[in-house]
Amino acid sequence: MLAGLLAASHLAALEEMPALAGEHAAHVGLGEVLIYVVDLQQQVLRLLTGHGEDAGEDVGGEPAELRIDATLAGRGFQETRVLVRPAPQGRAAHWWVPMLDGTERLGMLRVSAPADADEAQVEAMRALASLMALLVVSKRAFSDSYARLARIRPMHVAAEMQWTLTPPLSFANTGVVISAAMEPAYEVGGDAFDYAIAGDVAHLGIFDAMGHDVSAGLTASLALAACRNNRRHGVGLAANTEKIEETLIGEFGRSTRYVTAILADLDTTTGVLTWVNRGHHPPVVIRGGRWTSSLACPPAHPMGLALGLPVRLCREQLQPGDRVLLYTDGITEARSAQGREFGLNRFVDFIIRHTADGLPVPETLRRLIHSVLDYHGGRLQDDATVLLTEWHGAAHYRMTVT
Repeated sequence: MLAGLLAASHLAALEEMPALAGEHAAHVGLGEVLIYVVDLQQQVLRLLTGHGEDAGEDVGGEPAELRIDATLAGRGFQETRVLVRPAPQGRAAHWWVPMLDGTERLGMLRVSAPADADEAQVEAMRALASLMALLVVSKRAFSDSYARLARIRPMHVAAEMQWTLTPPLSFANTGVVISAAMEPAYEVGGDAFDYAIAGDVAHLGIFDAMGHDVSAGLTASLALAACRNNRRHGVGLAANTEKIEETLIGEFGRSTRYVTAILADLDTTTGVLTWVNRGHHPPVVIRGGRWTSSLACPPAHPMGLALGLPVRLCREQLQPGDRVLLYTDGITEARSAQGREFGLNRFVDFIIRHTADGLPVPETLRRLIHSVLDYHGGRLQDDATVLLTEWHGAAHYRMTVT
C-alpha cells in the first residue's frame, strides 16, 4: 500500500490524492477513504474532493464540512486520537484517523473498515494517514486548491503576505514544543511570528508592526525576512535587531514605520533562554502549573524609530516543563461588548487551566484564540498573536496517536 502510493504520488497533483488513497488502501483490505483538511482557523474539517475548488457535496453519507467542536471527527482532531463510529449490521464502520505532520494537525482521514478491525488493520490506517499527511504537505505549497479549501471566507492582501511567510502552527521534538496562533486570520496586518531550529537551539520571534493594513503587513514582512536573513548569516540577537532597524529605515525612512518585537534563542539542551526586547510586552513564564513571572529585560526602542537606546541581551534559566508565552497586545487588549479587556491575567489563567486538563499545546492555543474571538463578539479590532514554547528538559516528549 505505502510503496505503491508513494510511487504514484511523485507526478500526482493534490486533487488526485483522494483517488490514490482509496486505490492503494484496497491493497490491505481497507474500504473507502475520505480526506478532510482543517481550515485556517481550525473551526471545521473540509472534504478534499479532488475537484480543486471547495469542500463540494456530501460524499458517502458524510457532510462535506464537519465542525471540530461538534463531531466525532472533530473530537479525534482535538485529541489526536483514532476513533470509530459503528455502522448498521453488515456495513463497514467509519474510522477517523488524525493526519499529522510532526505535531501539525492537518486534518482527518475517514476510512471504511470493519468495526472489529484487528491491530494490523488499525496500524495500516495510521500508516496511511501518516503518508497522506506528508504528501499533502509536499503539495500544498504550490496548490491554490488547498488554499481555497482551507479558507472559509475571502482573505485580505496583507494576510496573504503574512501567511505565506508563516511557519507551520506547531512543531515538536524531544526537547521542545512550539505552537502559535494568529488572528484575525483573514485580515491580519501587522503581526507576525517566526521560529526555526538549528541544532540544539530554537530561534523564536514575535513582531507587531504599527498599523493594521497592507502597509503594516509590508513592514512586518520585511522585518521578518530581514530577521531570517541575518540569523542565517550567523548574526546574534542584539545585532540582528539593529540590522532589522537599518533595513526598515533604508526602505521606509526614519521614524515612519516601526515594529516592536521579541527575539529569543532557547538552548534546548540547557534550558537557557536568551532574548532581546524591542519595545514589546515582556515574555511570560508558566512554571509548575502557575504563572511565575513576566521576564523583565530593559527594552530598547521599537525597530525603525532610531532613538539610540541600548539593546540589552537578557537571560533566564528555565526549568523542565516551563512554558514561555510571547504575545501581541491584541490578545490582552481585546474588549468585550461592555468594553472590558480580555487582560493578561485572563490570558495566562486560560493557558494554565487548559494545561491542567491535559490538552496538547496546539489544542490549548486553538481554544484560546476562539475564546478571545468570542469575548470580542467574533471580530477583533487589532491583530492578536501568541507563540507558546514548552521546554521539556530531560523528559522525552513523544506525540502519540492512541
